[in-house]
Amino acid sequence: MEFGKLTRINPRDIWFKEATDFTPWLADNIGALGEALGMELELSQQEASVGEFSLDLLAKDLGTGHTVIIENQLTQTDHDHLGKLLTYASGFNASVIVWVAEVIRDEHRQALEWLNQRTDEDTLFFGVVIEIIKIDNSKPAYIFRPVVSPSEWQKSRKRQAKSTTTAKGEQYRQYFQELIDELRVKHKYTNAKIGQPQNWYAFSSGITGVTFNAVFGQGGKVRTELYIDFGDAEKNKMLFDRLSEQKEDIHHSFGGDLEWEPMDEKRACRITAYRDGSIDATKEELAQIKDWHIETLVKMKKTLTPFIKRNLKHLS
Repeated sequence: MEFGKLTRINPRDIWFKEATDFTPWLADNIGALGEALGMELELSQQEASVGEFSLDLLAKDLGTGHTVIIENQLTQTDHDHLGKLLTYASGFNASVIVWVAEVIRDEHRQALEWLNQRTDEDTLFFGVVIEIIKIDNSKPAYIFRPVVSPSEWQKSRKRQAKSTTTAKGEQYRQYFQELIDELRVKHKYTNAKIGQPQNWYAFSSGITGVTFNAVFGQGGKVRTELYIDFGDAEKNKMLFDRLSEQKEDIHHSFGGDLEWEPMDEKRACRITAYRDGSIDATKEELAQIKDWHIETLVKMKKTLTPFIKRNLKHLS
């Protein structure tokens, strides 16, 4: 076996300027960062203002709905950015704080680890190193390498000590844990790793403002849905109406009919598939519901994503 030679490249040779080159690239590749962290990240805003300062990236963890802040450097970490990171965390009431840099200095690694130990179970600090590598004369490749992560054992102990999760909440958590594990491992559908005690889970479409959701609804119904919410009711309705005009083609591609719900009383719109089911169902019935959720999530994403991308071009 003949091996190639692995070499590391200075990130500055790829991105010349942090603000104008690296931050926009990171915004475009936020899904890859989320994969390294075990989250489904969706970008909310670049250069989000906090007083006189600007946070590099503001995002959301789709699985929990928690606010995520991301500060990046093309150099080693410094005290100035640590202070800014805490200021941004406070200003946005963030649950997830991510510091991306070429090198995480030992004193800053220790500071992040201390914060993870001292903060509550819903506050997570990550230190991530960005590496650029080549093998012989190959194209450069990037790697996000978390070097500081919250200890799930420590956080889970705090969570258990303060737990107010109901029995039904725990049923939801177990159900969605199995769902996301299978979607991640077998279908490469999600980066998510931790189920939540809630009756829904949102998955990234790759398009900010559009998610694919698995939901336990009311009246003994479960659903899989395309959920449209750009934060603008008019834009939501415009995309929904354009998709609705292509309903016949979408149904043909999906292999069945879907429910079209403009939800006029709300800002968002959705396209949905339903079936009977409840979290209180038997173990065997929940396994069938899980299989249905997986099948419809995969089919819906494959079917609807091309239609969404084509129609969004006409709305921009």
